[in-house]
Amino acid sequence: MGKVKLTKTALKQERDSLKQFQRFLPTLQLKKQQLQLEMRTCLERIESNEQREAKTKEELSGWVVLFGTDSVPARIGEILKIREVISGSQNIAGVNVPVFERVDFEGSGPDLYHDEPWFDDAVEAVKNIISIRAERDIIRKQYDLIEAELRVTTQRVNLFEKVMIPECKENIRKIQIYIGDQNTAAVARSKIAKKKLQETVA
Repeated sequence: MGKVKLTKTALKQERDSLKQFQRFLPTLQLKKQQLQLEMRTCLERIESNEQREAKTKEELSGWVVLFGTDSVPARIGEILKIREVISGSQNIAGVNVPVFERVDFEGSGPDLYHDEPWFDDAVEAVKNIISIRAERDIIRKQYDLIEAELRVTTQRVNLFEKVMIPECKENIRKIQIYIGDQNTAAVARSKIAKKKLQETVA
C-alpha cells in the first residue's frame, strides 16, 4: 500500500474500507469452513466407496473360480466395455464440481442360451465394481477442486485478517493523530494570535 494521505477525506476512505473489509471477512471465513467440511465429507465418501468395493469383491470371489476358462473373461470384456461415465454438476460453496450419475456400458447383456446361469450375476457384480471406481474418481475430482478453492479462500482470509484490516486500522490511527496534532496546533496558534491582538489593543 502507498503512503497514506493525512487528510479528513483519506480518513473517511480508510474507515469506509475498514467497514467493507470487516463486513466481507465473515463471509470468507464461513466459505472457508464450508469448504473444509466438504473436503472431510469427500474423504468420508471415498472411504465408504472403498468399503463398498471391498464388499463387492468379496461377493464376487465366489465366482472367480468359475472364470477359469479363457472364454469367460473375454466374454465379460465384450459386455463390460465402458461407453461413457455420466456425471452431472453441483455447486458446493461457490465451486462447480462433477457429480457421479452412472456408467454406460456398450455391448449386449449376457446370452441366456449360451452363458452359464451364474454369468449374469457375475457380470452385474463386475459392473458394480467398475461403477464404484468411476464414482470414486469423480469424488476425488470434487476433492481436488474444493481443495484448490480452499487454498484461494484461505489466502483471501489471511490477506484480510493479517494485511488489509490491520493496515486500515494503522492508517486511521496515523491520520487521527495527525489531525489531532493539527487541531491542537491550530488552537495554540489561535490563542497566541488572540493574545498578541489583545496586547496590541492594550
